[in-house]
Parts: sequence; structure tokens; C-alpha cells
Amino acid sequence: MQYCHKLDLRDNARMALNYLTSMVDPELDYLPYWLISIHVTPPFARHCRVDDAELVASWYEAITAVRRVFGFEEGAEVQAGFKRHLLKSWGPEGLRYHEDYPWTDSLHSSFHEMAYILAALNRSIEEDDTHPQEVRRRAHDLVEGMRGLVIERRTLAFWGGDTPLPPDRWEYEFPNDVYFLDRKWDMTCHTGRGEQAIRNAMMLHPLTHYYELTGHETALDLARGLARHLLGTSRYFNHRGEFFGHVHSAVWVARGLALLGQITGEEQYVTHAGNILEYVLGLSSSFGWVPEYAQWHPHHSEHCETCCINDVIQCALQLSESGRDYWDVVNRFARNQLIENQIRDGSFLEGTVDNSREDTRSTTWHGLDRRIVGGFSGGSEPNSISLQRFRSVAGCCAGMAPQALATVYERSIERDGGAVWINLPIDRRSPDADVSTGYPDDGSIHVEVKNNCDLYIRTAEWMGPITIAVNGKDVPLLRCGNAAKIPGVSDGDRVSLQHPIQTSVRSETVRGVHYKVHWRGPDVVRLAPAGLPLRLYVRTQPEKDDVAAELAERRKASGHQVAPTKGA
Repeated sequence: MQYCHKLDLRDNARMALNYLTSMVDPELDYLPYWLISIHVTPPFARHCRVDDAELVASWYEAITAVRRVFGFEEGAEVQAGFKRHLLKSWGPEGLRYHEDYPWTDSLHSSFHEMAYILAALNRSIEEDDTHPQEVRRRAHDLVEGMRGLVIERRTLAFWGGDTPLPPDRWEYEFPNDVYFLDRKWDMTCHTGRGEQAIRNAMMLHPLTHYYELTGHETALDLARGLARHLLGTSRYFNHRGEFFGHVHSAVWVARGLALLGQITGEEQYVTHAGNILEYVLGLSSSFGWVPEYAQWHPHHSEHCETCCINDVIQCALQLSESGRDYWDVVNRFARNQLIENQIRDGSFLEGTVDNSREDTRSTTWHGLDRRIVGGFSGGSEPNSISLQRFRSVAGCCAGMAPQALATVYERSIERDGGAVWINLPIDRRSPDADVSTGYPDDGSIHVEVKNNCDLYIRTAEWMGPITIAVNGKDVPLLRCGNAAKIPGVSDGDRVSLQHPIQTSVRSETVRGVHYKVHWRGPDVVRLAPAGLPLRLYVRTQPEKDDVAAELAERRKASGHQVAPTKGA
């Protein structure tokens, strides 16, 4: 069997950049479109309130990361447009509100959206030197403003009387999940999402990272108070890290807990983060399908929001920094479901796009088959993307998934003093080493060293017996934990790690369906049963040919356009 799919994160990142730069509105300074409706004829994209709240922040982060990490020149003006939106619409309390567009009603600030806003400001502090003073001022005022709005739970009034708590036991929570520009706290209105403790605590990682960047003590204080409430009185997580509700929020919080524990030395936060991640991994597939909710719907009706895959990858990397080894999880999730959830070909919309219809201020119809390429699904099944489901392609995922692409690519090679680590078997060129791999055809990792160093190549159980060669000569395999160590290599040396590889078929139940998962090393090359209409994991040439023939027959028999599979 000939294997045709080889992971190329640069290609995925370039497609993501296409979506980020084309699914925007030039008439409104590149305001993104969150709502993408490809399940109707003709398909359209339409503005809604969240475009100018969460999306301008997450899309700014995504395009900034992708352009920097992969070195793409295109997209600079769109990135600047996102930045201009990010720096608008700030209120007197330091919170950011959305603009007053025709499709908005009340002007309010949602605390879970402030997580995206602060994360974007952090990204700007790190990577973007435009408007540095304004960015730092907005971040400072946002943190101070949110700190001034929390309820401080300082005293326990219980059976034995009132017990004042020491400051290191104070818990912070917001009275509501929204704050209105005109009427402040309006307790008759809320988002209706529920889970306020976790949704309002999504800012844990941005807060802690902001402290890490600036040393701003209010940010650390707010993070600790929110974490104490979340892990204490809210009763949101049990002692095993199990929870009920939104996976995206919970795992982003877990990532924040891990960072908070690492910075403060409070190991209990890292432990809680690990428990939460392990619980989510238990609900997920081995190849990276992650449910959108835990215990909210029957598991067989769950779909995978690509945001959740990004969260698992980012949290796994954060925990790996604390000594836990989740590198294989990162590798399997990134090169399988994360990639499969991306739209690589928009030809399935052929014949349905109406390019003659004039766009309105809120809605666009033209070029949807081209513009959706690079977007990510907000609701995939393990083997398919439905065209009938709301959020078949989701604006929120378009802002989060590219960040995972950039992070995985960047961290695949890292230098630590005199050591260079090859963390992931991904093709990449860097100042320290160039890496090429043979997967899925061949079990090999080839490294061209560019600096004198001790070289470490992370390994996994699926590799089996490993051999190491330096400049074509076999050398003994030395181990350092879950890595092969090749000490004292020099600039220009060529190091090869090789191991046998063959297709293995494993049974796995995901979302209540029994699958045969065909693995070659870290790659899923086929999933049975196959899904429709956008079939995933069509990664071998014979199957691609079969799918194309099947599609032709279906079109011929039906006499009209049939949506092809994703791999056709």
C-alpha cells in the first residue's frame, strides 16, 4: 500500500492564514465573520456580536503566531486591522466592550471573553512592538478593573459562628458573567451558558502569564483568588479532576493552574491541572478527538470542537514543563484530529455558491468555496465533518487551532543551554538543527546538527527497537528518560534514529461507535467505518482513488452535485 499523507505543518498553517485573511470584512477594517453557514444554499457568512469581542482577540493571536513562527509575509494589514479592533471600545472600568454594530443589542463585557482579550494583549507584549505603551496600559487597566469587580469571600459564617479567613484563603468570584457599559451589574441578565465559575475563570492562564511577563502583582493575586474559589467553594471539580460541562473552558483553566503552580511553587495547582487533563483524555480518542462537553449531553451525541484539541495540546505542553511527559499526546493529537478538522478543499460547495448576490453590511455570499479553506470544524465526529450541523466550520476554532499549529511547530525543536532537544518527529528547519522524518512510510528521524551540542531525541513506545547512527555509523543507544541521548555532536553531523514501522489495527470505541484505527507509527492512516459527507482520514492513495471513483458514481447515479469526501 502506498502512503501519501505526510505531515506538513507549514502547509496547514498557510491554509489557516488563507482563512484568517479572507473570512474577514474589508469594509469594517477586516472584522472577522464568526457565523459560517455552509449547510444552506447558497452558503453565507454573517456578522454577529462575538466577531468584535472574542474573535478580534483570538484571530489576532492566531495570525500573529502563524506569521512569526512560519515566516509568512502575507497578512500584515489584516493583522494590523485585528490589532486596531482590539484597542478600541474600552470602558471606564478598564474592561473591553464590543462596538455598537447593527447586529448588537446591549453593550456588555463578558468575563470569559476577557480571557481572550488579555491573552491577545499578552501576545502583543511578547511579539508585536506596535502601540507598546497603549497595549501595556490596556492590559494593566483590564487586570485592575477585573480585580475591582470581584466579590472577596473573606469570612465563613457557619454553625460555629463567623470565622475570618487569612488573606491566603480568600476566594474571588464575579457576581455575574456579564458587565454592562450603561447599567453595570444587571442581575436580571446573564449569558445563559451557566458554569459561571469555570467560564469566568478562563482568564487564569492569561492572568498568570501577564504576571510572568510584567511582574504585576494584582494579576497574580486575582489568579490565586479565582483559583481558590474554583477549586474550593464552587465545587466545580472533584478530587479526581472530573467535572460537568464545557471542555474548552476547563482545559484552558487547567493550563492556567499548571502555570500558576509552576510560578508560585504551589504543587497542588499542578496536580489539579494534571487530574483535569487526565479526565479529559479519558473522554477523548487516542488520536485526538475531544468532546465539546463532559457529561452534559449523552456521549454518543457529542462533537469535537477544535478549540478543545488546542487546549489539550497547550495544557499537555504546560504540564510537560513541570516534569510530566505528555509529548506523545501532543504528537498524536496534533498530527491526527487537529489536522483532520481543517478544511483543505472547498470544492464540496461547488454549484452552491452565489457569487452574483451583492454582499450587505452584515452578510457575504461570494467566494465561500475559496474562503473557507483553512478553517476548522466546530463539531466533527471522529471520522467526518457534517455539513448539516451548525458550526460545521466555526469562527472560534479558526482563532485557536492555528495557535496549536504554531506552538507545536516551534516547540518541536528547542535548545536548553548546551543541549538541543528534538521534541516531536516533525519536519522543520531551525537555527539549531534541521529535522526530516519518514513517517508514515518509514520509521525514521534524520537530524542535521548546526551547533556543537548534546542532542536529545524524544522517543515513544510505538517506536519499538531503536537504532542510532552518526554520520552513517551506528552508535550505542543511550537513554535519558524517554529520550535518546547522543552526546558531543558537532556542527554538520548527521544523526539518524530508525525503527521498524508497520500498520497496526486497533479497536477503539469513541462517541459510542466502535472503530478500527489503522496506525502507522504516530499517524492514523485509515479509520473504519468511514464517515460522510466530509470523510476524514483518507490518507492513502488507493483509498483516495476509491473515494474519487465512488464520488463519480454517486454523481452519475444522482444526476446532481454530491458533496465529496474531505480527502477526495
